[in-house]
Amino acid sequence: MVVEVKLKIPKYDDEVGLQSSWVDGFILKTDIIENQIQIHANKAGLISLAKQLLYLAQDETPIGCHYHLDDYNSLETGSNELIISKI
Repeated sequence: MVVEVKLKIPKYDDEVGLQSSWVDGFILKTDIIENQIQIHANKAGLISLAKQLLYLAQDETPIGCHYHLDDYNSLETGSNELIISKI
């Protein structure tokens, strides 16, 4: 079985900088349990996270660009901060 998902990922633009695009109704939560980073998400959250990762992965996106997510920005209340950086 193959599932097809179409995503629109804008091309990185130096003038605009890093962009975020979240699917309506997304839920993302992070925990650290016994030295394990755990990411919990609904379907919209997983698709949204994939979109951010694909945006960072573009050749045009400079090294050092990052998303800083916390419970004030995109994560559920009580989540541990999550920083995703391009190296």
